[in-house]
Amino acid sequence: MALNRRYVPDLKKMAAACEGNYIRLNKLMPNFELGYETSFLISGDLRAEAPLRQARIQLKVTESFRYTSTIEVVQQGLCPGWIQPPSMLVRLYHDARSAEVTSYQNQKRIQGKYEYPNPQMRMPDEKAQLNQFLAEWLTHCLKYGHAEVALDFAPTR
Repeated sequence: MALNRRYVPDLKKMAAACEGNYIRLNKLMPNFELGYETSFLISGDLRAEAPLRQARIQLKVTESFRYTSTIEVVQQGLCPGWIQPPSMLVRLYHDARSAEVTSYQNQKRIQGKYEYPNPQMRMPDEKAQLNQFLAEWLTHCLKYGHAEVALDFAPTR
């Protein structure tokens, strides 16, 4: 007879992911003042024969306090019409140097664990998966992101 094992959050792994996300967000957006906004482009399929497809990533500070800030992270483009592009709110804790996902696709109050099955059909480790997704997304942005501004290196006279 198989026993159902209950999900137990791995706090060390969760803390490491949140600390890494804070560092990645600092590299992408060094200013956390209210209203500060930045955007950049990332490329989709990088194979030589594929057409160049790009997405815009927008980071905007929606709340800013002494010890915390909230950033909205939104991707525009590169998603087929039937898929909603990723959008999340991330709370930064400056004193702890940590960043965690607090909302994803307008779904607020993500709990640390869920009983399964549940009415929303969330996975038991939904919060851990969202923080891991943010880590992978930000890593991709750091690796493949580039400024939107075209640089002109033509000599001036």
